[in-house]
Amino acid sequence: MKKSLLFILLLCGINLFSQNHYWVLFTDKKGVSFDPYEYFDQKAIDRRLKNGLNLYDSTDFPVKQEYIDNISLLVDSVNVVTRWFNGVSVIADDEQIKKVAKLGFVREIQPIYLTTRIADYSTSMSEFDTMLLQNEMRMFQADYFEQKGINGQGVRIAVFDAGFPGVDKIPVFEHLRNNNKIIKTYDFAKKKEFVYSYNHHGTMVLSCIAGINGDLKMGLATGAEFLLARTEINTEPFSEEENWLAAAEWADKNGADIISSSLGYTLPRYFQYEMDGKTTFVAKAATMAFNKGILVVNAMGNDGDDKWFVVGTPADAEAVLSIGGVDPFTNLHISFSSFGPTADGRLKPNVCAAGQALVASPKKITTAYGTSFATPLVSGFAACVLQLNPDFTAKQLKANIEQSGNLYPYFDYAHGYGIPQASYFTEKYKAKDTTFVIGLDTGFIFIELDTTAKMGTDSIYFYYHFRHKNGKIARYKVIKPKNNEIVISIPNELERPIIFMGHYRGYTNEIILKQ
Repeated sequence: MKKSLLFILLLCGINLFSQNHYWVLFTDKKGVSFDPYEYFDQKAIDRRLKNGLNLYDSTDFPVKQEYIDNISLLVDSVNVVTRWFNGVSVIADDEQIKKVAKLGFVREIQPIYLTTRIADYSTSMSEFDTMLLQNEMRMFQADYFEQKGINGQGVRIAVFDAGFPGVDKIPVFEHLRNNNKIIKTYDFAKKKEFVYSYNHHGTMVLSCIAGINGDLKMGLATGAEFLLARTEINTEPFSEEENWLAAAEWADKNGADIISSSLGYTLPRYFQYEMDGKTTFVAKAATMAFNKGILVVNAMGNDGDDKWFVVGTPADAEAVLSIGGVDPFTNLHISFSSFGPTADGRLKPNVCAAGQALVASPKKITTAYGTSFATPLVSGFAACVLQLNPDFTAKQLKANIEQSGNLYPYFDYAHGYGIPQASYFTEKYKAKDTTFVIGLDTGFIFIELDTTAKMGTDSIYFYYHFRHKNGKIARYKVIKPKNNEIVISIPNELERPIIFMGHYRGYTNEIILKQ
């Protein structure tokens, strides 16, 4: 790595006479001491024990101060220190970084690109729309949580965003302030605790988790606790990947159960083939957070209209619960929401929520569009699930939210498993009535629908896909039937065997096509 550093810098197009950002990763942590009971919040200890984790995992040990001091003498500045990956991020010019690369305790150097594309958003000026808010909540069957008094109590959510102006003042968050539900805050761009300034995107996001406007709840987790992290230096769409990692380690230390993030990286930071959940540093950071027992909920992004047919990162990580957007009035994919799959063909998004939401900004209630807002809606749902099931590990929490999707076990690359349903966690399981029958003839599949079946949240649409035996979808579509019969042509070009799966009004069935 050290001998080829100059070649790598040239390959990446980096100006050899300019200052750049790098990850400098070290070889060891020899001689450091660590007491988890002094370092971690008690909730972080409890989470580790629940998830069966070692309290003395070396990834939690501090970075060796001698290494940091030696690096500091050679570079312009050291920005972020990462325990998880045993290293630091630095600003250095080419001559400085070549000297760093020669140090015996330096294992690897990776360039950091600052300009990224994240989950953009837009707003529209409108009066308070109770119908939209009712639809957002109805999609989740929020009444089931409400009837049991479930509101995320006792669950700690870390929100990563661009700023939280007004959260310390406006009435929508008065209940959080009065009940001391904002546990800690930190601005990773300015290196200070104050976060109640800058871009109001974070304010809108938080309102989708825990806002209350008058008597109306804008999110499901109004009783949760919060860690607010400003990770984005500029207004969208610019950010820094190193701040995400620093915030994740901070959230872990301070007892977060859930991370809610609308940050995402695609072009020009990465290429589509790198969206495999293993290549990017931020995907590795999200995976590490999950391995520490934290559910990571991340936006798919809003590149659907741009035909970016591979999810961005860190939503590409297998460990991440990646959230797509749907129209709150049809429950179908909303055009701007990014499509899956990952570059290596895995299912994304995992689940979906409303891509159009009612949000609070410092001065008004407005309608906003973006997977940025679908994400916190699901984060609030996840907090309610965890309150109901406090023994759930992060892995169990993620799996159960997927299985609660209104389309499950059906899936596709626009909707994932659909919209999470509260009744899955509050009611005893009931077998789904058969709502359609599959028939075959040469070159065609015939679907006979029971249009009298009780309608679910997936409404009147018929969903289907053709997939290979390895699980990768070859083709998928949603149809609005004109009557009780559907005829689907079987694609001749698809290699057999191939599986046809259909979903209608809560019922899923599939057949294997061998010829």
